[in-house]
Amino acid sequence: MEFKSINPYSGETVGTYHAINSSELESKLEKAQTAFETWRKVPFADRAKLMKKVGQLLRDDVEEYARMITLEMGKPIIESRAEINKCAWVCDYYADNAEDFLKPEVVKTDAQKSFVRHDPIGCVFAIMPWNFPFWQVFRFAAPTLMAGSTGLLKHAPNVFGCAFQIEEIFANAGFPEGVFQNLIIHHDQTEKVISHNSIKAVTLTGSEQAGSAVAEIAGRHIKKSLLELGGNNAFIVWEDADIDKAVETALVARMLNCGQSCIAAKRFILVDAVYDEFVEKFTKAVAELPAGDPLDEGTKVGPLARKDLADQLQSQVQHSIKQGAKLLLGGNQKGC
Repeated sequence: MEFKSINPYSGETVGTYHAINSSELESKLEKAQTAFETWRKVPFADRAKLMKKVGQLLRDDVEEYARMITLEMGKPIIESRAEINKCAWVCDYYADNAEDFLKPEVVKTDAQKSFVRHDPIGCVFAIMPWNFPFWQVFRFAAPTLMAGSTGLLKHAPNVFGCAFQIEEIFANAGFPEGVFQNLIIHHDQTEKVISHNSIKAVTLTGSEQAGSAVAEIAGRHIKKSLLELGGNNAFIVWEDADIDKAVETALVARMLNCGQSCIAAKRFILVDAVYDEFVEKFTKAVAELPAGDPLDEGTKVGPLARKDLADQLQSQVQHSIKQGAKLLLGGNQKGC
């Protein structure tokens, strides 16, 4: 199977990737288990040294990695740089704190000695989304690897270029072979991976539908699972609000990452007393956001990540208008 990564702004192909076959997948799964048996015994100080190196590599080549994010999923380049720097920070954070977080804890009981000990679990399978293609991976990988477990990544097909770069970063930092691996597979291989003896847990960030499917598979095979799914967060403005400040906050809360965030402000609930002022100022603020090529430094709003996502949103807008909504700004789709 062939996957193509398409630049959502230009429509040009960023990269072409070929799915691994069944024997290659089996080899990677076995390699993850073999690597775990030795990686779990590596002292925290040595793990931390490697993780710090990952953070440094991210900072050293921030422009290269930020450009790949923007080319593959379309967020403004200034936001892509911020994402890479945040990934470097999370590497440093767990390098500095993992040992303390996981140290044994003595618990006072009637027994002679009681304590809680945190042992590495094994190989963790991560199914990650395209909206923060580096951050979502590193927020899983940094604590997982520092805890002594190994990781397997199945990324979203439209950001496989980012997935390759992430795997390369861990290798270049000196992590042993098999500790972190990237899988180029279709979602229909998910059950094969989760059910494999080497996989002890699965983590997913994505839609409710994807989460439900993965949870069912994990439950059937008695595997631990951690799901981060979508949201429909309310942004509420009361009478006593500082409207200018509320608009400024709302602009970021709704438009960050071109609006493609599970924690974005999705519904605005305004009391009557501030409705007109807020709507007027917010509409004006959105209208003034520079839109265009996300590689341009001044761009604040780029395209959506894929054509089907833009089509779906346009359909929702038009359906809302038919139901009585008023269009105050925009509504004209051009590609993504």
